[in-house]
Amino acid sequence: MSNGKKSAKDFRDHLTPEQAHICCEKGTEAPFTGEYVDCKDAGVYHCVCCDQALFGSNTKFDSGTGWPSFWAPWSEGNVRSETDLSHGMRRTEVVCASCGSHLGHVFNDGPEPTRLRYCINSLSLRLEKD
Repeated sequence: MSNGKKSAKDFRDHLTPEQAHICCEKGTEAPFTGEYVDCKDAGVYHCVCCDQALFGSNTKFDSGTGWPSFWAPWSEGNVRSETDLSHGMRRTEVVCASCGSHLGHVFNDGPEPTRLRYCINSLSLRLEKD
């Protein structure tokens, strides 16, 4: 991950080992274990690495998958998608557009109005409550 300002090592200096595994090494937390899976608090979810606003609680929904799910990002330019061919399948990875931190994946099985499900690791997020 790189934004031209901080290296992965710089980010690792303020992340837990688990957060570094998710954000810098494209890991995945175990389902139903994340802090924000069942969170109903109002606010904005930010990147744990660079503090970019990523998702609003108003787009969060219970997908039943075990990870926080959102039907849209905070702003279209705040996240970007990349092709992920790992694990013998083709998926769309979601990364922070500012720093490149791995967030999770996006799928086409979400609710209206977008029909998208941004399936995001809690460990890559920090909730700033309203």
